[in-house]
Amino acid sequence: MLYTQKLREELDRKRHQLTRYQDHYGQRLGAFRDALRSLGQRYPSSAALTAAQDAMSQRDGGPRSFGARATTEYDRWRATESFAIPTLPFGHTFAHHEEARAWAECLRGVTTLAVDGSQLPPWRDASVPVALVQAGLFENPHNPPEPYVKDVYLELLSPEELIVTEPDTTDARTGEDLSYSMEIVNLHRFELEVRTLIQRMEHHARLREAIPRNERSRVVAFYDGSLIMSFALKKAPHYRTRYVAGAQQLLEASYVTGIPLVGYIDTSYARDIMTLLTSLDGRQSLTEARGVYDALLWQGSLHWGDRSPAFISAREDLSQMGYGQQRSELAFVYFQAAHDRPPARLEFPRWVLDSGQLDEVMSVVCAETIAATGYPYTIEAADAVAVISARDRAQFYATFQQFAEREGLSFSFSRKALSKNRRRV
Repeated sequence: MLYTQKLREELDRKRHQLTRYQDHYGQRLGAFRDALRSLGQRYPSSAALTAAQDAMSQRDGGPRSFGARATTEYDRWRATESFAIPTLPFGHTFAHHEEARAWAECLRGVTTLAVDGSQLPPWRDASVPVALVQAGLFENPHNPPEPYVKDVYLELLSPEELIVTEPDTTDARTGEDLSYSMEIVNLHRFELEVRTLIQRMEHHARLREAIPRNERSRVVAFYDGSLIMSFALKKAPHYRTRYVAGAQQLLEASYVTGIPLVGYIDTSYARDIMTLLTSLDGRQSLTEARGVYDALLWQGSLHWGDRSPAFISAREDLSQMGYGQQRSELAFVYFQAAHDRPPARLEFPRWVLDSGQLDEVMSVVCAETIAATGYPYTIEAADAVAVISARDRAQFYATFQQFAEREGLSFSFSRKALSKNRRRV
């Protein structure tokens, strides 16, 4: 139980510390916003910005991390001469939500699909550790009466698949490994999501091959999360290799099938633009601060539906992960999906931009967020299909126990754990 009065007293006691942090945070964020506002004056074209970055690399004797590189959309923004913060306006205004939903009818005939995952980790209070990963698929052709598709793909992980050998997890007396890794559960979930998404993109590519090019409907695939596996660099090599391979397979499938792929990050902590601004800061007056991220640089400067120009991600660690070739290069934009939130980050293969399809894809994203009031409806629906509740967990173990009894397997639960689980369902 939380004692609210005691909490208020503690907040009052720490008021000055919180105020100091807020002041420091505001100063750092303001400095980066000022640098972003002046970017177009200092570098009036993408060529000028690229030339400056190339000169710095030559001066330093080799490639360096710039965080991001400009694209032709930088010049498109500069041609407007209307916005200090790099912005490409949505170009539509709506008097009310019904009007917005009417505009969102542009989705008619466009197939959107998304995959999201969930998991049941191994329960240590069960005598047989098993885990379950599940990928939920939602696919909407937006072409009544053709139905939407909801489906799940699941994979059971046995004790042998869960065991890992890591330092301090081996019994010194028997040499038996005692660790059941959550990392391997997370990895299997990711790989199942990737396989499912690729299978659906390939399925639609085959369908489109039988249709004349001028009659083919558009398909846009969504992935809930970043397409850049930077987090994997902190993991053990066998995990890192598989995460990066999965991301590259997604990008390759998008390129081969010609189906745009959008990685949607609702709350992004990326700092690619901050790294870009810092690298160009000759006075070295910009210093990164905890809690300041790219998305915050645009917060308050975008109307709903507006976005930043597209940039190419140029993180230092991308080359370590094999993203260097153009077919696997990634672009990103910041997109205002909700009035009361910082903009979302959207990542997509560079070929989507180079082929001139980005505006169409962004119209699909806008229409999807109208349907779900601030978040792509297709991803939201995939999450609802995939989610595994506490009640589902109880059903899973009941089903597993029935299977164990039928097969003559020894299987039992901790009574204490069962009691706690029943109270929390």
